[in-house]
Amino acid sequence: MSKNTLYGIFDCELVLLAAVKEIRSNNIDIKEVYSPFPVHGLDKALGLKETRMAITAFIYGCIGLSLGALMIYNIMIVDWPQNIGGKPNWTFYHNMPAFIPIMFECTVLFAAHLMSITYLIRNGLYPGGVSDSPDVRTTDDKFLMEIEVEGDVAAVKAMLTKTGATEINEKDA
Repeated sequence: MSKNTLYGIFDCELVLLAAVKEIRSNNIDIKEVYSPFPVHGLDKALGLKETRMAITAFIYGCIGLSLGALMIYNIMIVDWPQNIGGKPNWTFYHNMPAFIPIMFECTVLFAAHLMSITYLIRNGLYPGGVSDSPDVRTTDDKFLMEIEVEGDVAAVKAMLTKTGATEINEKDA
């Protein structure tokens, strides 16, 4: 049995969201949905799991905090101690209030940049990545639902038309 891929194109995100719910309630698996912007509630409608990005953000923040503290300790205590405003310069904990803003900024810097890099790599959004949209209009104003069908293609096409797809394209595998 050959697999066919159907592409249903939608004009409105609300119509797309309702179509995803309707199609999934009829036990039809949706392979992917492409959209020009995030659609609130689409992840739950598709049945996707919660991401672990919050855990990675915490880990990246801890790495930034640790490296920031290590950098400050090395620069201000070990390598080049300076007497600024009469503060003691031989201990880290005596100078901690002055170091907190720098450690906070290192935490935010590492968490933000490493989260962005993780997101791009995880989703294949790098040059030559695996996430190429089958229709270039999904980067502008259209929404695309990709369904792999084995068997009765006409029933799935009818379901897409019924749920509001403005255009249906078929690709043979």
